[in-house]
Amino acid sequence: MTGIGVISPIGIGVRAFWANTLAGKVGTARLTRFDPGDCPSRIAAQVEDFEPADFIAGKQLRRTERYSQFAVAATRLALDDAALVLDDELRDDAGVWIGSALGGLGFAEAQHAAFSSEGSRAVRPLLAISVFGAAATANAALAFGVRGPTVANSNSCAAGAVAIGDAYRAVARGDVRVALAGGAEAPLAPLSFGAFANIKAMSTRNDEPERASRPFDRDRDGFVMAEGAAMLVLQRLEDALTAGVRIYGEISGFGLTSDAYHMTAPKPDGRSSSRAMTHALHEARVASDEVELVSAHGSSSPLNDVTETVALKRALGDAAYRVPISGTKGQHGHALGATSAWEAAVSLLAIHEKRIPRMVNLDHVDPACDLDYVREARVVAPRIVLANSAGFGGINAALVLRGVEK
Repeated sequence: MTGIGVISPIGIGVRAFWANTLAGKVGTARLTRFDPGDCPSRIAAQVEDFEPADFIAGKQLRRTERYSQFAVAATRLALDDAALVLDDELRDDAGVWIGSALGGLGFAEAQHAAFSSEGSRAVRPLLAISVFGAAATANAALAFGVRGPTVANSNSCAAGAVAIGDAYRAVARGDVRVALAGGAEAPLAPLSFGAFANIKAMSTRNDEPERASRPFDRDRDGFVMAEGAAMLVLQRLEDALTAGVRIYGEISGFGLTSDAYHMTAPKPDGRSSSRAMTHALHEARVASDEVELVSAHGSSSPLNDVTETVALKRALGDAAYRVPISGTKGQHGHALGATSAWEAAVSLLAIHEKRIPRMVNLDHVDPACDLDYVREARVVAPRIVLANSAGFGGINAALVLRGVEK
């Protein structure tokens, strides 16, 4: 990984994102994107200072909505961070992989409202090329002239990790020399927001927005919905070493499994989640006691955090009690398919910058979540990070990231 591009509620660009992560900044506030009405949850982690015109120009600016704009902007930031110019030859040998749970659904909601009140002539033609999940992938490829594979997935809240894992496999197979991979999400719209609220997945700590997302805390009551994107530049290691560019780290393992149990609840025994982590470790040729940091899914959901704890114990054995467990959803919230890409970025930055950020809002650890959570920032250089993700439908994804010795 040679480049990181981030659009998030706690910072735009990798430097601002990392500085604010270390500072413990929280991006959750009262929801202002729309009036939540009588919705029980009225808080969100919004990207307040995003200007699409800073990243996209001309016709493409007019022909994209927020979801695709996030993806294109994060891709541009990642390429700039990598100092990588895609020349005409390299464009044939590059691909784009982007995960998103909802794609352009938020924009579709607004257009449906226009249709309902004024008829089909009020619907913007943009809708036809915006609502499908691959819109962001296609727009990123258009923006940067990428002519290799363009692949979208909608694997719910694990989508970003799945995109990164699939891109890693493509580079490893020799399908491409460069992969642009990550996640994008723009879910803050009344229908989508209300649907998640109705299944009681989101926090209702409306009087304390900045303390609402609290992974592994005994008083957690659900996640905080967020928006944004993160993209990574993946290159062949030999190319990066030859070019002498900065390398944040490398990906060396990917695991993907399904609970086949329930659409919203994780399987309590954590078996399938642990298998995803075990598969990733096996592919990376890493023993459980070699893992030096776990980037947890840590969604702040009552069921999920306990199940993840069980899964980590199954995957790592006794080492689960010794390895530091970190997670940053308490700061940037949960942007569904984009979040695991943010967390992969944090994992790479922890490796490269030799710092592990603290977990905010972890005041009283749930007794059922009895592992070593990072409650104070640590100045340490983790060489191997296991990043865990999960999503609705029982989807489990895990990545193994490690430092590179030049």
